[in-house]
Amino acid sequence: MSTPTRRAKPFEGTSLKAVIAELTAEVRELYVADEVPWVVGYSGGKDSTAVLQLVWLALKDLPVEQRTKTVYVISTDTLVENPIVASWVSQSLETMRQAAAEQQLPIEPNRLTPAVKDTFWVNLIGRGYPAPRPKFRWCTERMKIKPSNSFIRRVVRRHGEAIMVLGIRKQESQIRARAMAKHEKRRVRDRLSPNGNLPNSLVYSPIEDWSNDEVWTFLMQRENPWGYSNKDLMTIYQGATADAECPLVVDTSTPSCGDSRFGCWTCTLVDQDKSMAAMISNDGENKRWMEPLLELRNKLDVADNEEDRDFRKMNGTIQLMTYVDKDDKQKKQKVVHGPYTQAAREKWLRELLRAQAEVREEGPDEVRYIELITMEELHEIRRLWVFEKHEVEDLVPRIYKEETGEDFPGAPLDEQLALGADEMELLREASDGDEIAFATARELLSVERKFRTRARRSGLYDELEKTIKRGFFEDKEDAYAYALKKKQLGGQRVVPRQTTTDDVIGAEGTTHASS
Repeated sequence: MSTPTRRAKPFEGTSLKAVIAELTAEVRELYVADEVPWVVGYSGGKDSTAVLQLVWLALKDLPVEQRTKTVYVISTDTLVENPIVASWVSQSLETMRQAAAEQQLPIEPNRLTPAVKDTFWVNLIGRGYPAPRPKFRWCTERMKIKPSNSFIRRVVRRHGEAIMVLGIRKQESQIRARAMAKHEKRRVRDRLSPNGNLPNSLVYSPIEDWSNDEVWTFLMQRENPWGYSNKDLMTIYQGATADAECPLVVDTSTPSCGDSRFGCWTCTLVDQDKSMAAMISNDGENKRWMEPLLELRNKLDVADNEEDRDFRKMNGTIQLMTYVDKDDKQKKQKVVHGPYTQAAREKWLRELLRAQAEVREEGPDEVRYIELITMEELHEIRRLWVFEKHEVEDLVPRIYKEETGEDFPGAPLDEQLALGADEMELLREASDGDEIAFATARELLSVERKFRTRARRSGLYDELEKTIKRGFFEDKEDAYAYALKKKQLGGQRVVPRQTTTDDVIGAEGTTHASS
């Protein structure tokens, strides 16, 4: 199935008034048909705004006594959203809350965020996960899907069922069109499709057949019922479009404003952040403060980043990959690199804190206190570095002080550490530049310190053995030779795929970080 072509005339010649009357009547019919609560997905973008606006208009025309079901509006903030869009959504939710109360509508806005252990910076800087790639896309599930699914599951547990109202459209992409057509065949009720990921939940997509231009026609001609400006929304889209134009009713060759894509400013799953670059280009005087974010995102987006990553996997093992050399077309073996090294993680933390300071200094009043990384995330990164990675130097407070000029608001960890900072420096000097030897000795001391206070020390020898195995190699070449020899003896599982040299970096798959 191909993506439906865009229509030259909005709504196929039917008047906007007639289309809205038909859809709002359908919404009301579905709403009063049962006691199943609704969950509306709201990103602040044009499609979700149009859907919520339809629901809002429909409910306003119902008698108050029939507005019995709660309509939960959920918006997921990954904490690394484009700041312009994040601010827009946050203010919209608050305006929505007040308007719903004043208009006696059972609409309840909810801003969702990922658990601190699942945030972008805790995983990248804390655990060392490399910047996301299509073959190692660790971010979407943790930061977007889990918060919304957790909320929906709570609603289902409380009420037995839930109906999700989404602004998905067939014209968004061929993949979306195929998926919607598949679910359409399994509809259990008119316009309601089963949700393949969440049991006891159905999906209602009232604008599934609309084009970009029809969405904008609706938004521009029908006033936002909770008092937010749809024209300002169009301005955001216009600013994020390279040509700074947002045509509405056009021929099939004209790009729509809907081609702008907003998302995480840290996203490395795309070649470049075109929307943020366009914002800066179109309004340099007012948007120049966003340049540090774009620069940091581009620094993260480096495919060939072996120098920043450990040659061992997270658990210390060595993994080889078979690839086809582009020059001689021969099959060869290569070490699959693992997480970011300690030095790289320290670098990213400094880069992030510097970008935050620059944005606060150069930006307008509304971003004067922006948090590119929250204090809760910094505390979790500190915990991961010290207690899980055994980097007992406890560098987060020092880095924070050096980059912000402020003391880190956390208690000292001296009593919980095997050695203090001075002793760590002596140990590093004794290692004579051998980073693997230093890290191994440091971890052995940390493991012993962790077990020292326990009544039963079972497991100590296993932990010590794991540490020694992780530090077994002299360097990357030694590890490669060892893994290759082990493979030849039949004891090493090699990644069962062939690739080109362009795919080698980041091709670990989902087992990379959890292994």
